[in-house]
Amino acid sequence: MSETKVDNDKITEYMGKRVYDFMRWRKIAGVVSVVLVLASITALAMNGLKFGLDFTGGTQVEVGYEVTPAISDVREQLEAAGYDGATVVNFGSEKDLLIKLPPSVTEEETKISATSQETVTPIGDKVVTLLSAGSDGEVELRRTEMVGPQVGAELRDDGGLGMMLALFMVMIYVALRFQYKFSFGAVAALGHDVIIVLGFFAVMGLDFDLTVLAAVLAVIGYSLNDTIVVSDRIRENFRKVRKAEAEEIINISISQTLGRTFMTSFTTLLVLWALQFFGGELIHNFSLALIVGVVVGTYSSVYVAANVLMGLKINKEDLMPPVKEGAELEEMP
Repeated sequence: MSETKVDNDKITEYMGKRVYDFMRWRKIAGVVSVVLVLASITALAMNGLKFGLDFTGGTQVEVGYEVTPAISDVREQLEAAGYDGATVVNFGSEKDLLIKLPPSVTEEETKISATSQETVTPIGDKVVTLLSAGSDGEVELRRTEMVGPQVGAELRDDGGLGMMLALFMVMIYVALRFQYKFSFGAVAALGHDVIIVLGFFAVMGLDFDLTVLAAVLAVIGYSLNDTIVVSDRIRENFRKVRKAEAEEIINISISQTLGRTFMTSFTTLLVLWALQFFGGELIHNFSLALIVGVVVGTYSSVYVAANVLMGLKINKEDLMPPVKEGAELEEMP
């Protein structure tokens, strides 16, 4: 095995390959991470998440137009009729629209139905009648779906518990697969990514619905995969490279996986950018959450997880395979 070449106590080359001194900037990266996490928590505390209809309850109305409508005109029609806060997005083709009405509209319709002795027109039919008056062609009601506020609250709570359970199971898996110090690093990186993605949505005031929750869970999986690859290389190099310190071994490991990390992130972002610009408004927030998560997740697998390992003073003894009792006696003739 080639010797590790050291220049001014900074590793520059290992086995003929360039090694970058990532850990040189670990303190600055740590400050950046702390600032981003604190800013995200502050935004969540002050602004909160703007939960979508999936979590708050409300009504979804799917309609089909004979003549392609302008979404801005449809929004103006709904607002003029008193449906404030309605969300209008394309659903499938340009002639199909998905209209999401907030829970206030649903509650008002329920009160009218309870107090009126006359037959009350369903809200879906009311919306279609309204939109037909402003369209040159026919408007067809495809589907009406109501989500109660209690169901929305259950979905919100179950989603939060799902994320917490995912982080806990990741911690157990990494501790069993590697070592407990690696589990703290992995969970710190994943928590860092999730908080920043949620903070981004709180700052931007974007709708947080089930599709975004799915994106956050996908970010956990993506970031974990990247962190596992780096951790596996760190463990391997701790056992192979005998004359290097922990900082140097982490630099070697990250440098060895840098090409794979860059290409995986870049190709993933290409797909997400395509979804962002050409996928339509329905999955706009989904792809945006993944874009933010992939960028932050790539950064955290390099700096956050490794920073935690350095803070916990990872060393060779932590990763040496255990010696079986009586092994020396078995080797004796």
